Amino acid sequence: MQLELVSIVVDEYQPAIDFFVDVLGFELVEDSPSLTNDGRPKRWVVVRPPGAQTGLLLARADGERQAAVVGDQFAGRVGLFLRVDDFDAAYERMAAAGVEFVTTPRAEPYGQVVVFVDIAGNRWDLLGPR
Repeated sequence: MQLELVSIVVDEYQPAIDFFVDVLGFELVEDSPSLTNDGRPKRWVVVRPPGAQTGLLLARADGERQAAVVGDQFAGRVGLFLRVDDFDAAYERMAAAGVEFVTTPRAEPYGQVVVFVDIAGNRWDLLGPR
């Protein structure tokens, strides 16, 4: 058993793809035409870190209720955790690309950590090696 996908509700597909692929370095696994349950067109967009099995489904907000949660899927908490092998290089690359960091890097027993915000406004932990 494995967790295959986690959905992130976004405003638009392309800016989200650009952020996750070009800024964070994820792979674009799939970008296919699809349909909503009631037959309207949408896209099935999956990204994931290189070598990872679990991916993110980038789901464009459909309706007011979904639009209201863009950037607040975790009620202001850190809800996603990205572990990297080279924390300093990842941090510097992301900062140079304009990623918004809401804390400064610090050392914790579980590794280096800094909180950043994704394209939708969700909070993530960037984690270095333990």
